[in-house]
Amino acid sequence: MRFSTGQVVVHPHHGPARITGTFSRVLRGQEVHYLQLVVAHNQLELSIPEDKAEELGVRALMSADQVRAAFERLTAETGFEESQWSRRIKHNVDRLNSGDMLIVAELVRDLTRREADKGLSLNERDLLREARRPVVHELSIVLGLTEEETLAVVEAAVMEGRVPDLDGLDPLASAS
Repeated sequence: MRFSTGQVVVHPHHGPARITGTFSRVLRGQEVHYLQLVVAHNQLELSIPEDKAEELGVRALMSADQVRAAFERLTAETGFEESQWSRRIKHNVDRLNSGDMLIVAELVRDLTRREADKGLSLNERDLLREARRPVVHELSIVLGLTEEETLAVVEAAVMEGRVPDLDGLDPLASAS
């Protein structure tokens, strides 16, 4: 993947971030090129080696097809749920830590529905909040909505099966 200043990318742990520049340092006699990122939701600044970015999981924003796939996951039937709390939490934490946006979208779906049906423990509520954050942040950029509007869209998809009009979606235009 080629990176450029101004481009919005997704960091696997921090979410959408804008590349604000590049710089080089000499480490052990070798010049290393870095990307300077500013995370969208909290203005956190971080630097990562450019040649390790993809290996670290930095990726482009979701494409239109990936957004459609995310909404397919959000509206799908609820997945298998462990009955034992400790196993359920472990399984859900593993899903969140996968970094795969589609798996995290499934987690948001399942926890949102469980919250409405049976309620969530404190740990599960924290997990739901942590799972919603990257999904909502990235979709808000791609869809060109505020985070509050995006959260409402995600909840409508999960609870009512409503999917926003995604025709003509151009994530590159909304990322600029």
